[in-house]
Amino acid sequence: MWNTVLDTLMTPLGGLLGALSAFTAFYLTMWWSAVAKTKPVDTALELGTGFVTNFFDTLGIGSFAPTTAIFKFFKMVPDRLIPGTLNVGHTLPTITQAFIYTVAIDVDPKTLIFMIAAAVAGAWIGAGVVASWSKRYVQIGMGIALLVAAGLFAWKNLGLAATETGTLDLQGTRLVLGLAGNFALGALMTLGIGLYAPCMILVGLLGMKAAAAFPIMMGSCAFLMPMSSAKFVQKGAYELRPAMALAIGGIPAVLIAALIVKSMDVTTMRWLVVGVVLIAAAMMLRSAAKNE
Repeated sequence: MWNTVLDTLMTPLGGLLGALSAFTAFYLTMWWSAVAKTKPVDTALELGTGFVTNFFDTLGIGSFAPTTAIFKFFKMVPDRLIPGTLNVGHTLPTITQAFIYTVAIDVDPKTLIFMIAAAVAGAWIGAGVVASWSKRYVQIGMGIALLVAAGLFAWKNLGLAATETGTLDLQGTRLVLGLAGNFALGALMTLGIGLYAPCMILVGLLGMKAAAAFPIMMGSCAFLMPMSSAKFVQKGAYELRPAMALAIGGIPAVLIAALIVKSMDVTTMRWLVVGVVLIAAAMMLRSAAKNE
């Protein structure tokens, strides 16, 4: 048994999982220093938001846009702090997803590692910028991000994303394009646009199987979110209580969706999200106009 475990750790995939464990430890240590200073009380609405959004996130819908819409509708988080709260709160559920799907789906290790590294680099740059933005800039940026997210959900529903045919790796020019694309998606994720739907589309356009998107997008988020979250925590650019609720409600939701439900038709839910996200985008841009 121990020989099998040791052999796994010596592979590129084992190294990736080891690095993810280190990133997780870094994140928990960094966040605990902030959590220990307060005594947050999570409400049913906040915990429910974490559970529902991460349940459907695990099935491929994405959590950022729906969570942003809920935050905006119920005025749970000030607009300026929404990007940081999304990144900080959804980190642990996303790491849980990454551990499950990285092992379950056999994507080429080189492609997976390079795509993750590109997303992390983009997020590191993006988080430093977004965490310092004013309230109005965040409102404008998130309003545009929500419009883009709605378009991506519609694209996915119309069957224009990845299919079940294709490759499990990227080579040559396609790899370079994939790295550039994931770098941009990592940077945009810190604003709240989410990486799942656009990553699925990117993977499909590059000729990869739809299944390959899961370890790539979940692995990318699992590595980049601790890095970007660290900047939001350092600058105090997030709301602690809702962030904790997203994590507490989200982890069991991921386990249920990934290990018990595994798959379901989410087309109708995705169209519902499109409508809700469009309304939230209009509200966000309207708030930005009022703050001019």
